[in-house]
Amino acid sequence: MGSLARNKDNEAAQLPGRMSLLLYSSCREAPPTFSHQEGDDPTSAPGDDPPKGDFPLQKKSPKLCGSNYPLSIAFIVVNEFCERFSYYGMRAVLTLYFLSFFHWDENLSTAVYHAFSALCYFTPVIGAIMADSWLGKYKTIIYLSIVYVVGHLIKSVGAIPSLGNQAVHVVLSMVGLFLIALGTGGIKPCVSAFGGDQFEEEHTSERSKFFSIFYLSINAGSLISTFVTPVLRGDVKCFGEDCYALAFGVPAALMVLALVVFIAGSGLYRKTPPQGNVLLEVCKCIGFAIKNRLKNRSPEIPKRDHWLDWASEKYSKQLIGEVKMVTRVLFLFIPLPMFWALFDQQGSRWTLQATKMNADFGIYVLQPDQMQFLNPLLILVFIPIFDFGLYPLINMCKLNFTPIRKMATGMILAGLAFGLAAIIEVKINETDMPRLVPKESLIRVLNLAKNPVQVTVQDKDLFQQPVESFQNPAEYSKLILNGEQESLHFTLQHQGLTLAFNYTMKEKSVYSLIVFEAEGSLSSHLITDLEAKPENGLAAVRFINALSQDVNLTINSKSFIAVQKNYSASEYSLLERDIYNNGKCITETGEFPLELGLLDFGASYTVVITNISGGAVETWKSEDIKANNVHMAWQLPQYLLISAGEVMFSITGLAFSYSQSPASMKSVLQAGWLLTVAVGNTFVLIVAEAAPMAQWAEFVLFTVLLFAVCIIFSIMGYFYVSVDPEDLEEKEEKKETSSRGNMIGLVTQKTKL
Repeated sequence: MGSLARNKDNEAAQLPGRMSLLLYSSCREAPPTFSHQEGDDPTSAPGDDPPKGDFPLQKKSPKLCGSNYPLSIAFIVVNEFCERFSYYGMRAVLTLYFLSFFHWDENLSTAVYHAFSALCYFTPVIGAIMADSWLGKYKTIIYLSIVYVVGHLIKSVGAIPSLGNQAVHVVLSMVGLFLIALGTGGIKPCVSAFGGDQFEEEHTSERSKFFSIFYLSINAGSLISTFVTPVLRGDVKCFGEDCYALAFGVPAALMVLALVVFIAGSGLYRKTPPQGNVLLEVCKCIGFAIKNRLKNRSPEIPKRDHWLDWASEKYSKQLIGEVKMVTRVLFLFIPLPMFWALFDQQGSRWTLQATKMNADFGIYVLQPDQMQFLNPLLILVFIPIFDFGLYPLINMCKLNFTPIRKMATGMILAGLAFGLAAIIEVKINETDMPRLVPKESLIRVLNLAKNPVQVTVQDKDLFQQPVESFQNPAEYSKLILNGEQESLHFTLQHQGLTLAFNYTMKEKSVYSLIVFEAEGSLSSHLITDLEAKPENGLAAVRFINALSQDVNLTINSKSFIAVQKNYSASEYSLLERDIYNNGKCITETGEFPLELGLLDFGASYTVVITNISGGAVETWKSEDIKANNVHMAWQLPQYLLISAGEVMFSITGLAFSYSQSPASMKSVLQAGWLLTVAVGNTFVLIVAEAAPMAQWAEFVLFTVLLFAVCIIFSIMGYFYVSVDPEDLEEKEEKKETSSRGNMIGLVTQKTKL
């Protein structure tokens, strides 16, 4: 039946009488579907039974160290570790790649990220059909892994800055992502099932333990890659910037290794032939029932008990009965995409939020995209806590904590996580620059003269108090202009002298008025400031040279800045957050040490070189934009909540839905579950592009939507009656026997009419 029944990147089902999943994948890897029909191997998936009739005998694989474990599974486990490392490592840095390398805005970066994620969960259906109806699992894995590798290589090449313009980079990246989505989604339903095929029927316990090892490799690949790949991106520099080519290249190399390892074990594998895909049969059955019902709308034709009964002219009663069971569960899946819409924003919106926070943990400075490693780590911690602690405690308290209630609780926890994210976003915004609207601009005064200066702007009520010499400027003052730009008359009063200047100011711009003494008189410059915080937690710094000679500045081994004399200002330079006390200032008279101190996350600075005295450069540093003052550790509670919500929602959801369907239909439920993830990601990209809003408001919107969906799901679950699929099948058979004599066929009825 479908190998789609047992894959994937979306959940680990809870096995009866065991822990929810021996080792649940943080990345929602679902285990193979288990068959519990009498006489079947309890750990075999539907569709893996040998086809009836003649079929080729499978050779026995060599064993590992005299055990009952086939040697071939070692190649499969290593392959899975490398493939998961490549996928999650690449995806961890994807949002920041769009933001920093392509210079897309946050909404577009989020939309493309979720479009890619959605595609990764649509394509497993294609892979399952290819494996079950055409190529078989082995060839499907080989062919789509090659596509996967090509996609990684194209994606890595597209991240080399010197290769063409931005259009070339975008085209290469999008082609690479499409091939990666096709490859990772296509092999998703095949690899774990192929591993299960390697065991002989009598080795059921070994097969069960294999899946534990298999999902351990998934978690290991996910956990390590989401921590390591951001380090390759941020801590390694190539082509003068973050090394995205390396961050994508290492996952590409791991995928090449995965393919090589898998092919190396080719001679050891047991390879079952394609056996047909139940998902296609279900779709055909439903389609025929709808079509047949529409054709027979005449009131003279007797009604049937269920709309699927209209497929009885072509399909067996057993198949129709099983499809009825599946549709009952799929109906409950309708509200589920909203949970995934929130959950998968860890790699987009939450990562973008982390870029605006303080990442200094004392002994280690965390990259913003490294925070994603908390989810796989917390999943591994929470599963034993929930299975051996929380759930037994609830049972001891005689509380009826049904699967529907567990899933609803998981939704509530995810909603609370986004509520916390909204609160944190509001606190982060306190250090942001004000959002300007048309006909608005901002201005402040930097007084570099020796005495206070009174500044007035004609027809504007600004700067009521004199500005002291080298006074740290207060908040920017807002100017309301008469149009897109306006020429304003400035008056400076200094030691009894009055001087006037005219400057043209544009809307949605930020300015600093530099006041200084030159040749015994007062003068001024109007310079443009940054309009927003530096991206990705970088610090911005510029220099004003108050000396009478040009200077060349060296901040670190890679940053060189030339600033002309007489209060000229340099452009902003973006630097990593660090303490910069080893700089150099080179003038006509010599080379002098330059100390800047700490340039903090997200801050913008103006450094004035005031004098050279005693063999050292004297400077004055002003903070133009405040540093990020909300620590990244404040994201930990929201990660705790959404990870706990995932355990309660995802594992419970798959276990419950599997228990409510016949063994032969579990692959269909797996497909339905995957599609809920795809639809959830699609919803996020629609919101990001169609309804842009303040980030805190978007977090609140998703919170409210999930709470509303939770209520709807709870109502649906309240009226849902749990069934035993085997009992339901028996009732269908009895019903068919009792009504067979009274059933009027369509052909007979049409003859009478």
